[in-house]
Amino acid sequence: MSDSNKTDFTNPSTFILLGIPGLEMAHVWISILFCTMYAIAILGNFIILFFVKMEPSLHEPMYYFLSMLAITDLVLSMSTLPKILSNFWFNSREINFSACLTQMYFIHSFFVMESGIFMAMAFDRYMAICHPLRYSTTLTYAMVAKIGLAVVLRGIIVILSYPFLARQSPYCRTNIIPHSYCEYIAVVKLACGNISISSYYGLFMVFCVRGLDMIFIAVSYIQILRAIFSLPTKDARLKALGTCSSHLCAILAFYIPVIFFSLTHRFGHNVPLHFHVLIANVYLLVPPMLNPIIYGVRTKQIRDRLLRLFTHKGT
Repeated sequence: MSDSNKTDFTNPSTFILLGIPGLEMAHVWISILFCTMYAIAILGNFIILFFVKMEPSLHEPMYYFLSMLAITDLVLSMSTLPKILSNFWFNSREINFSACLTQMYFIHSFFVMESGIFMAMAFDRYMAICHPLRYSTTLTYAMVAKIGLAVVLRGIIVILSYPFLARQSPYCRTNIIPHSYCEYIAVVKLACGNISISSYYGLFMVFCVRGLDMIFIAVSYIQILRAIFSLPTKDARLKALGTCSSHLCAILAFYIPVIFFSLTHRFGHNVPLHFHVLIANVYLLVPPMLNPIIYGVRTKQIRDRLLRLFTHKGT
């Protein structure tokens, strides 16, 4: 490590991203996995967007929310993976201070947006199953646009404090981030001043934003499951379950890694650092890869469109 990274400074012009500390020898192999996940995420989400645009039967509120989810996943993937891969492949560890704060903002704001989109999709399924007669009059195109705008604005506004708090903090010890990207807590922990405000605001975001989203989703699905199991026939119950199974799978793929990371980060003090960083990468990389697969497999219109596409190419 060069001495320039250890000397005192008021604020750094660049940060040094270590990748996954302790697993440097495995960076090349890990990068192959990450690159595969990145390619699947980019291709899969573009396919979702293309099919929703081209298939008239998908011009419904649920699939407009799915398009928003695909766009969010694309931004999350493209704002992090290129830098991670350049670090692993070319040892390009430096990142400009402002670029680091920008990456941090994009990651966390779009994560909040994704959580909000899942909440909107849960509301969509709630209306479709619990109040089917009011579905078309409640979830109009105008209402979907308003919900989408609210989700985007919430993600933009609530994360504005992250780069502001990080920029105001004095960095006088080191500019080395033991992480593969500019994660908020990993950056503010480098500050030599009091970071209690930054820490408390991070906890607020976890419990009062994502936590409330999870509560809303859980309440929605309790009502949905009650309505499903009160249906008179088994076929009707299976059909209703099928309409929300893909959404449930996507929710679990998104929230389980996030919850696990939050718990290990706050309470797993004896957990090795490389495990923390790996989990942080998992909760960032896995949902954008899995979401198009889940919806592609579980959505009949998308599945049929894919089959027609490959059938026409084969003839």
